[in-house]
Amino acid sequence: MKTTFKPWLLAAAAAFTLGPGAAAQAADLAAIQKSGTLRVAVANEIPYGYMDLNGEAKGAGPDVIKHIAKALGIKDIAWTTTNFGSLIPGLQADRYDVVAAEMAILPQRCEQIIYSEPNSSYGEGLLVAKGNPKDIHDFESFATSGNKVAIMAGADQLEMLQALKVPADQIVTISNNADAISTVSTGRADAYAATSLTVSELAAKSQGKTEAAHDFKDPVVDGKVVRSWGGFAFSKDSADLRDAVNKELAKFKKTQAWKDILHGYGFSEEDTTQSFARSTAQLCAG
Repeated sequence: MKTTFKPWLLAAAAAFTLGPGAAAQAADLAAIQKSGTLRVAVANEIPYGYMDLNGEAKGAGPDVIKHIAKALGIKDIAWTTTNFGSLIPGLQADRYDVVAAEMAILPQRCEQIIYSEPNSSYGEGLLVAKGNPKDIHDFESFATSGNKVAIMAGADQLEMLQALKVPADQIVTISNNADAISTVSTGRADAYAATSLTVSELAAKSQGKTEAAHDFKDPVVDGKVVRSWGGFAFSKDSADLRDAVNKELAKFKKTQAWKDILHGYGFSEEDTTQSFARSTAQLCAG
């Protein structure tokens, strides 16, 4: 999800904090339109949603939500960057109105928040040390090899690895993608499990210390090849905002401009086609 990883970007925008005893209640669409500002969070992960070195929001999520906000008559966006694991709690605490991090739509998350229809689809990958010294090419091997695999806190790779019976003591949790290169290159973990787009970006920025595992085999869980569908996320009491976003998203996904955004961030033609293959209702139902 960049030109380079910078720790200070994780705290680039101040989050709204509720006062003692205050109840979190998300602003409705009418209130947001009246204020003229939409509060949007990203996890600083290229190419999904991040802030560049000039402080500008970029990525598949931000570029699309910018278009949607304009279509809804909302002039300004207040951006927040935070750790991936803080995105859902932040929505629930009303720190922002929308998460534009292309967060995978999963049943367990659907119990906590609500989603738009999918904006993107993407597969998995593994970041390994230069030369892939442990000869790792899939998620399944961690169940028996004794090798350690790192994941980002809050990411859905944890559920994949658990379903594949990978022992808990072989899973290393890191707080953000920026730590993945050092985690793998120093041997704290033998690989980092993330989406294929994230892995490719990390490998390109690692100055030859790491690489994407070649001949990678997509994980198969419950007889199905794993693929993720990412969408915009909202608190449960923001259904009117979600519905308005869905309406504009459906229009925008019919245009070449939408395709150009995703292709510009490395999503393949297959990824854009697959984004139409599943509905949010299907994904939430598992």
